[in-house]
Order: sequence, then C-alpha cells, then structure tokens
Amino acid sequence: MKYLLLSALFLLPASSVIAADRSEKVLSAEEIVNRMAAHDLQRQNSITGYSGMRRYVLENDHLHKRAEMLVHVEGDPDGTKHFEVVAEDGWKAAHKHVLHKMLDSESETSRPENRAKAKLNRENYDFALTGMEMVGDRAAYVLEITPHRKESYLFRGYIWVDAEDYALVRAEGNPAKNPSFWTKATHFVQLYQKSGPLWFPRSTRSITEARIFGSTDVNIEYFDYAPKTSHTPDNSIMSAREMSKR
Repeated sequence: MKYLLLSALFLLPASSVIAADRSEKVLSAEEIVNRMAAHDLQRQNSITGYSGMRRYVLENDHLHKRAEMLVHVEGDPDGTKHFEVVAEDGWKAAHKHVLHKMLDSESETSRPENRAKAKLNRENYDFALTGMEMVGDRAAYVLEITPHRKESYLFRGYIWVDAEDYALVRAEGNPAKNPSFWTKATHFVQLYQKSGPLWFPRSTRSITEARIFGSTDVNIEYFDYAPKTSHTPDNSIMSAREMSKR
C-alpha cells in the first residue's frame, strides 16, 4: 500500500487568500507554481490549526475482505498532524498492517522537517501546463508533474490548480517509486473542496494491484474539517463517537 504517497498529498488545507489575476494574460507553469507557493505561505500564516474527521474503507474482492476505520485528525499551526482512531471494524489484519501504517506514515511526513521533501514545488518536480478544465463549477489549470527523484513520497501524474485561488483541487497519478516487489502498480485520485475561505480534502481513492492478493481499494472520506478557534469547542470527535455506537 502506498502510505507515504498518500500522506504527502494532504499535509495541510489551503486557504483562498490570493485573488485571481483578472487579466487575459496566459500564465506559464512557472507562474502558476509560484502563485501556489505564495498561496501556501499565506495559508500557513492565516490559520492556527484545524480539525476534522475521516472515514477509511478498505476492500479486497479477491479475499472477500473489508475494513472500516473512523479517525479524528488535529492539525497544528506548523502542519504536524495528530490522529485518534475513534472506531474500527472488519478485517483486523488490514487495520494493523495497512490503515494504521497509513496514519503513522502521514503523521511522520507532516512534520516540518519532512514536509519539504514532498511539497509540490520546483525543487521536487518539473511542471508542464497542458491546458484548463472545469472541476465542478470552477476553472482549473492542469499541470503534468514529473518527479526529480524516485522516492516514496513523490508521484508522477497530474494536478489541477484552481484558477482563482491557486489551490490544489485534484491530484491523480502513480508513485515515483514502487513500494515493494509484491506491489505491481498503485493509482490514486484525490479531490479537494472549498469550505468558506479554506480548501480541504474531500475524498481519496487508491487502487493497489498486488502480485498475490490482487486488487485492494482504499477510499477515504473527509468531513467536518474546520479551522481551530480558541472560542468554539471541537465537538466533531464526540459526535463521531456517538455515531460509531449506533
């Protein structure tokens, strides 16, 4: 399973604090990436952390196995993530060897000293603008990305960048490095959505083809994501615990 690759993609939410260039100038890939970087810097300065919930569903049709996990996430101002498993059900081996390892990997990758290795920037990738597409009701630049190194937290594929906010709205591709001999291929699609002035993950789907176990799907649903405030208590985890008891 491609733990580090998925971890690298949603290190922090992105805020829409940069206005779009309303001129008719056609931007280059370099200009788009520079605006993404500026957006990211302002995002870091505009929030004091965030919290949210995730639902993981792992399915292997070949083995007729399924596992589900409900997780609460807290993001620090510096981007470091902390996870608490609220509930889990199903295939115990998948929880131990796949889902919990995904959380551990994402937490490790989110630390400031490691985050630079996975960023979507020119130090890690080459970018080529291929055109524009609509993602929902919003225009987005489509960039083909090529990693500079064959490393587990980088990927080869495409990203969609919102043309107004310069935030990541979609990412799709394959690992720059195959995680193991037993893995034949991994493909993922991750989507983001705007909530108020911020952009948060909406869903992630990864499909891994293994040499022995066949295809394994992992779907992640993100919900109740919101910036932290000092005045409003975070009740999402309490609500999630009540949901898991039903």
